[in-house]
Amino acid sequence: MPTVISEKAIQTRKYWINEIKKLSGDFGADSTRLFSELESELEVSGGQGLRSHLRLCGAIPETYNHDSSEEKLYSKYTDILASLAFTHLGVRSVVLVERGDAADVECFADDYEFVADAKAFRLSRTAKNAKDFKVPSMHKWKYHRQHAMVICPLYQMPSNSSQIYRQAISDDVCILSFSHLSLLTAFAEIASPNEARRLLKQIFKVIATLHPSKDASAYWRAINTTFLDFDDRLKDLWREEKLAFVEALADAKQEALACLSTERSRILRMTHAEAIQALVKFRKLDAREKLIKSFSDNGLMEIA
Repeated sequence: MPTVISEKAIQTRKYWINEIKKLSGDFGADSTRLFSELESELEVSGGQGLRSHLRLCGAIPETYNHDSSEEKLYSKYTDILASLAFTHLGVRSVVLVERGDAADVECFADDYEFVADAKAFRLSRTAKNAKDFKVPSMHKWKYHRQHAMVICPLYQMPSNSSQIYRQAISDDVCILSFSHLSLLTAFAEIASPNEARRLLKQIFKVIATLHPSKDASAYWRAINTTFLDFDDRLKDLWREEKLAFVEALADAKQEALACLSTERSRILRMTHAEAIQALVKFRKLDAREKLIKSFSDNGLMEIA
C-alpha cells in the first residue's frame, strides 16, 4: 500500500531537527534564518513539501533538552510553518519574533483578520491541560481582530471531555489541528486560494455558534462536518489526510522511542563515577549550592 508521507519527508524532518540545533545565541537572527531557509525550500518543494512539514511538526524532538534554546526555536519553527500555510491560502501573515503581549502570528485576509499560535508537544509529555493552549491569552490578543486560532497536533487533543473545548468555545478561539491546516493547503490547490479562505472563514463562524461544552466529539464533529460539507472535492483529500495522520503518528513514535533507546544505552554504558556525576548534574546540585551560598544580609533590618 503506497504511503502518503515519503521517506524524503522523514529525511527532511531529520535535517530540520539538526538545523534548529545550530544556534547563534541570537534568537531573533536564528528565527529569521529559519524563515528564510524554509521559504527557499518550499519554493522548490511547493505545497506537498509544506504539507509534509505540517504533518510531522507536532512532536517536539526528544533529542532537545527541556526548556532549552532548541526547544524554543522549534516552537518558532511551528509558528513559521503555520504562517507559510496561511500564505499558501492567500492570507497575508506575519510571524512576530520577539513578541510582548501579543500572539505569535498575525494574519490578514481580504475581509477578516485573526491571530494564531502553533503548539507542539513531546510525546513523552504527561496529560495536557487548558493552560497549555493559552486560550484566554489568545482571546485577549485578538485586540481589534475578529478571530483567534490555536493549531496543535490532533493526537495530543483530548478525545473525550475537556475544559479546553469549553474554554475555546466560550472565548471564541478556534482550535484546529495541523492535519486540518494541511487539508486547507491541499484544497487551495485543487479549488483556489479564495475558496480555501472562504472555508477558513466558515470554520471561524462555526466556532462562534457552538454551545460551550467540554464534549470533544461535539467540537470536532462541528469542525469536520464544516470541511466535508463545504465541497465534495474535500472528501478525497480528507481520506488522504487521515492516512497521513496515522503515518505521522507512527513516525513520531518511532523517532521518540529511538531517541529514548539511545539514551538508555548511553546510561547503561556509564561507569559508576560517570553515573554519579551525571546524576549530580541532572539534579543541578552545583548550581543550587551556588545559589544558596549567594544569599547574604541584605541590610533591610538596618532601615529605620
